[in-house]
Amino acid sequence: MAGGITQTEYWNGEVGARWARNQAVLDAVFAPLTEALFDRAALRSGESVLDIGCGSGATSLEAARRVGPEGAVTGADISAPLLAVARSRAEAETGAAPIRFVEADVERADLGAYGQALSRFGVMFFPDSARAFANIRRMLPPGGRLTFLCWRALPENLWVTVPREAVLPLLPEIPPPPQPDTPGPFRFAAADPLVALLRGAGFGTVACNAVDRDVVLGRGATDAEAAQAAAHVALNLGPTAHLVREAEPDLRARAEAAVTAALTPHAEGGTVRLRAACWLVQAG
Repeated sequence: MAGGITQTEYWNGEVGARWARNQAVLDAVFAPLTEALFDRAALRSGESVLDIGCGSGATSLEAARRVGPEGAVTGADISAPLLAVARSRAEAETGAAPIRFVEADVERADLGAYGQALSRFGVMFFPDSARAFANIRRMLPPGGRLTFLCWRALPENLWVTVPREAVLPLLPEIPPPPQPDTPGPFRFAAADPLVALLRGAGFGTVACNAVDRDVVLGRGATDAEAAQAAAHVALNLGPTAHLVREAEPDLRARAEAAVTAALTPHAEGGTVRLRAACWLVQAG
């Protein structure tokens, strides 16, 4: 990552704390994609589940509800701030499977054996993807499945490109594109290398299906308020946020105005909706 910071440092620093504070906003944005993930995973009562990159716990909590009190869920993440939120949320659950949250790097950790593993946008950040997927495969029995969501190519994701293209002209220099096969949101934008990677890690069958959903970036009493709310999400929680994270106040203010203006045409009925494009992958 920029400046040589590691993924662990990144997610335990200011970014992890900011995501923890905005847990409810992120869960709302990703709700249609979370639904698609669980429809495909088809968890059954009594199953044991590993949630990879569980973040603030939304997917672990949903898995626990679906497998019920006879099942078990482990949520693993490297971010202590996000795990603190997850544990707090789990305390309020009743009638669901017990959840164990662990601060661990799934690329290396031995977390036990599970009937299923799943992840909502948590598999794109491993330093060594081949090692990580092989380790996940070892934690699944014959017939066990890994189901996850990852982003398709940046141009297909309007929820990112619309605010990003509004910000880029304001920057003193355009940031270089990410290097191939490095940790980041769009690491698995191409399906064929991802399928080959999973098969090389020991998964015999791999299905990689395109999923498109409109996500709600912002709501408000008026379209103008919805655009402002959506700009806040884009510049604080989405992939565009890193472009202005360390910007001077003047540039930050101009970026907020530009993104709000770019999102206003997408506001209707007090809601800003834009397309999100993912791969929904299942490997066994």
